[in-house]
Amino acid sequence: MQLTILVCDDSILVRRQLRDLLEELGCRVIEAKNGLEGVKLYKEENPHATFMDIVMPVMDGLELLRNLRANRATKGVGFILVTGKPTPELVAKGRSLGMNNMIKKPFTTAQLKACIEQVVGPLA
Repeated sequence: MQLTILVCDDSILVRRQLRDLLEELGCRVIEAKNGLEGVKLYKEENPHATFMDIVMPVMDGLELLRNLRANRATKGVGFILVTGKPTPELVAKGRSLGMNNMIKKPFTTAQLKACIEQVVGPLA
């Protein structure tokens, strides 16, 4: 089964990097530039997991996480926080909202693979 991953980041460069690496790992990738688009794509695409940035316009990553965890249909989906500055406060806030994992920018393909496998299990 091919995993569908939502990449939600306002930076097109970060979205491209994540898309390229995740596709290398055999995942199907859909993209959103803010949390509001992310909510819409969850309803349309039903992804298995998401990589989300914290700082985005319209709806940030934590609000997206809060919104989707409150929805019965999406509350069990894997959420991975992508940030360049993983402060203890940010990590604690993400965990309190139901974040499954976090990856610090910049990252390698191996780090990305290990991060997602901790959430969804071994990739084929």
